Amino acid sequence: MTKLVRSLKLNNLQYNPNRDPQVYRSVPKRPFRVQARLDGQGTARAKVEVNGTIPCNQSIELPGSFECDLSFDTPGVRVATLFVETAGESFSQDIRLDVMEHDWIG
Repeated sequence: MTKLVRSLKLNNLQYNPNRDPQVYRSVPKRPFRVQARLDGQGTARAKVEVNGTIPCNQSIELPGSFECDLSFDTPGVRVATLFVETAGESFSQDIRLDVMEHDWIG
C-alpha cells in the first residue's frame, strides 16, 4: 500500500488478492463493502468503478475513510477498481467480487 491508502478492506476483512476468494464471496443482492482508510493532508477523490459504471464517487478530507456498498442481481465474477487521487499522489487497486448463485448449504 502507498502512504495515501493505509488499509483496504472487503466485507470488513483486510483485502489480500492472494487469499482464497471463498473468504470474500457473496450472493445476489447481498452487498459487498469496500472500505479504505486514507492518510495524508488536503482532499482526496475516491471512486469505485465496475464494468464501466461508477457506483461510488466521493470527495474526502484527509485523513479519512471511504466506504462503498455494492450489490449485484446476478451471479458471476466482477472486477471492481478502487481509485484514490490527491493533488500529488494516486492509487488504484483491482478487487475481485465473486457472486455465487446461493449460500453454501451445510
